[in-house]
Amino acid sequence: MRIADRISHIAGDGSDGWEIYHRTLEMQARGERILPLTIGEHDIRTDPAILEAMNASARAGNTGYAFGPGHRDLREAIAARTEARTGVPTSWKNVVVTAGGQAALFASHMALLDADSTGLHCDPFYATYPGTIHATGARSRRVPTTSDRDFLPQEADILARAEGARTLLINTPNNPTGVVYDRATLEGIARAVTQADLWLISDEVYDSQVWTGEHISPRALPGMEERTIVIGSMSKSHAMTGSRLGWVVAPEPVAEAVTMLATSTTYGVPAFIQDAALFALNQGPAFEAKIAEPFRRRREIALRVLAGANAIRVIHSSGAMYVMLDIRATGLDGKGFANRLLDEEKIAVMPGESFGDASAGHIRVALTIADDQFEEALTRLAGFAERLLP
Repeated sequence: MRIADRISHIAGDGSDGWEIYHRTLEMQARGERILPLTIGEHDIRTDPAILEAMNASARAGNTGYAFGPGHRDLREAIAARTEARTGVPTSWKNVVVTAGGQAALFASHMALLDADSTGLHCDPFYATYPGTIHATGARSRRVPTTSDRDFLPQEADILARAEGARTLLINTPNNPTGVVYDRATLEGIARAVTQADLWLISDEVYDSQVWTGEHISPRALPGMEERTIVIGSMSKSHAMTGSRLGWVVAPEPVAEAVTMLATSTTYGVPAFIQDAALFALNQGPAFEAKIAEPFRRRREIALRVLAGANAIRVIHSSGAMYVMLDIRATGLDGKGFANRLLDEEKIAVMPGESFGDASAGHIRVALTIADDQFEEALTRLAGFAERLLP
């Protein structure tokens, strides 16, 4: 008796790099005061009005099977939001509702990759990206980026790794770096995927969290609508992480394939959660801005506290709920710095090595605790780093 090979293929080789997070939980369970800056979870809960809408829907009897690509009214609302943000005409037929953004990522790769094919993704990357590609039976291949270019993927680097590949996964605004891809970067990506004949899967779950510049969906670039799949979610924009509602926006043949896959996996998203998501979307952009505002404030706190630091260089953070810090001047790698910071200062951050090779020697800081605690944590972190300078 043995476990299927596909499971070890999903996991890949080596550590997942999340030991710091698990060690933090153990320390907190022992009663230690830790300032946790590890995971991208809002420090506020889902708005009570959204929960009331969910409760009302469930009590009205919407608790049965919800098979299919989602309720049409919700798909229409997602299509309208997408069109308003991108300027690209979007039909409800282009939208499939999924059990969170992660399920959308999985379904999109399942629809586009065969077991003997290759999917590209950028390094650094959100922790689930390689495993999502591997779960299809395909191979993953990294497109490296560099800290001195703010981890922006370059056209030449994509093309250098595109042979035999079928998809490229990108993420803007980006987790873990906080970088928002500018137009020139996205145009280079568009040229590369067109030349290499790749599908582009664009993870845009942080599209409501842009602090400087603008979010541009690559689907809006000339010639890209028919080769781009957009991943969205209620998790970050509406503080609904536990509700598990996301979506795929794709050309209709891809949307139909994702719908077919749902029959063998999730069997749809519960109707009462769909109704709550529709209620939340109908609150409009001002509601999303209110959810995003704490992270905007904390990003400003981080820039102020770290201004002039000798031991830390801040990667140009323009969006998402993170800042990434280059701490190589201390002489430590990301893991060593994060472990010592936790032991000596009781501050928990994620080492850059958790997100790939390109971000080694960096740490990711989540903007996810109250402003006063966040400022305390960043001030102490900066002082700790200064003491490490040779």
